[in-house]
Amino acid sequence: MALGILISLITLIANVSLLALSGWFITSMAIAGVAGVGMNYFTPAATIRALALARISSRYGERIVTHEATFRLLAELRTWLYVRLETLAPAKLETFKSGDLLSRMGADIDSLQNFYLRILLPVVVAMIGGFLFVLFILLYHPLLAFIELALLLIAGLVLPLIVLKLSQKPGKQIVALSSELRATVVDSMQGMGELLIYDAADRQAQSVADLTDALLKEQQQMAKYRGLSQAGLGFCANIAMWSVMLVAIPLMLQDLLSSASMVMLILFTLASFEAVMPLPLAFQLIPETLAAARRIFSITDAQPVIKEPSSASPSPASFDLEFSNVNFRYSATSDWVLNDFNLTVPHGTKLGIMGPSGSGKSSIIQILLRFWPIDSGHVNLGGHPIDAFVSDDFRRHLAAVSQHTQLFNSTIRANLLLANPTATNAMLEAACRTAHIHEHIVSLPNGYDTWIGEAGTRLSGGQARRISIARALLKDAPILILDEPFEGLDPTLENAVMDSILATNRDKTIIYISHNQAALNRMDQILTLPQ
Repeated sequence: MALGILISLITLIANVSLLALSGWFITSMAIAGVAGVGMNYFTPAATIRALALARISSRYGERIVTHEATFRLLAELRTWLYVRLETLAPAKLETFKSGDLLSRMGADIDSLQNFYLRILLPVVVAMIGGFLFVLFILLYHPLLAFIELALLLIAGLVLPLIVLKLSQKPGKQIVALSSELRATVVDSMQGMGELLIYDAADRQAQSVADLTDALLKEQQQMAKYRGLSQAGLGFCANIAMWSVMLVAIPLMLQDLLSSASMVMLILFTLASFEAVMPLPLAFQLIPETLAAARRIFSITDAQPVIKEPSSASPSPASFDLEFSNVNFRYSATSDWVLNDFNLTVPHGTKLGIMGPSGSGKSSIIQILLRFWPIDSGHVNLGGHPIDAFVSDDFRRHLAAVSQHTQLFNSTIRANLLLANPTATNAMLEAACRTAHIHEHIVSLPNGYDTWIGEAGTRLSGGQARRISIARALLKDAPILILDEPFEGLDPTLENAVMDSILATNRDKTIIYISHNQAALNRMDQILTLPQ
């Protein structure tokens, strides 16, 4: 970042010096020609060429260095935000729409790149460059330096502050409307089936159109302020040039300033306003950038509901699970989901859980995966409280298939290897055979290297389910959790997959949530939860 500022400053000085020296050189050559006197033109000509080369190379270097710094910043910011989001999931993120979270990770982080590239860099370069330019003109006359300083302050400070004041409201609105528009579009795509079924697609499209129009209106307002500010900058630059010329002419007539120097100072003054040209845009971007930063920090400043221990995780000798007098609810105002709940699951037990919707079946899994903390009571693994484990360490002992299958836009192999990156082909095939999906995979043209599309859209619901089951089996954890894992499968295939899982995982604890009484009858214990 510092190197980018330095190279940008060199580019600015080379640009201004090139125009000023060229004006001095042409004027000096003309005067020498009219007077018929000799002149050393080698040194200024070589200097002009050097400045031209410096301008080209520094401009190229500026683009390389500043954009490299910006991309590095974006990469680090996105990684930092993702790490923070991971610690908050899912409890703290349930109130956010997926489209809104995507907007914060994408567009809002992109807005933060403005801070360095379009705010910090031009402001620092303008301050240093403007100071050097005023000092240079001061060498010729204080009044010329005063004119330069006054108009640079008007163009580089007063005008940008006016733009900043005018841009406060539209800048914030642009961020809010952009986020709402993205979230609405994502919701529309994800819920297109329901929208079509209920004949609501036209109303949703109108909502998108209304948000688009509102966003365009605010963007047009910002563009108008930007255009007026550029006009104001051009006006200040021309006023400065003419003022310097009006002051320099009497100085030249009094032999206090040469003709060539006068032309050089006029062009120098005009070119020096390049230093402050980006400032109105920089100040205009401040409200938008701050609004994006606030949206990001509103998430990252939240405290995770799960408190991680400061000491190392214990090493359990067994994997017995025990719920003792557990009370749990999702918020202080909601009803109790589990009230004085007790459950003991010795290692190797096959436990079936059934009950009506809302009875707490999935809540037990949420607690076991350390997604939500309990309000009171104890949950132990191998005699150790699960709160004593670092969450990542604790989850290594569990493999879960949730109600909602999550597959990524990659190959079948890559999706499976998420559970066990070191798994061999034989291990992949064994897990897929247990899930009764191997035959289908090998029938595909690219087999395990077949791309499955965004969220596994190239697979049927049942195929995606079985791949998620195979992935959980591939993890080879001592506790296997199956939360309604067979949705989309016909009863015959469901029974076949369940039989294979039980046959190949005899030594593991299996917690199986289902409404299928036939499958539950295979379990060692059945826990029925009341409404």
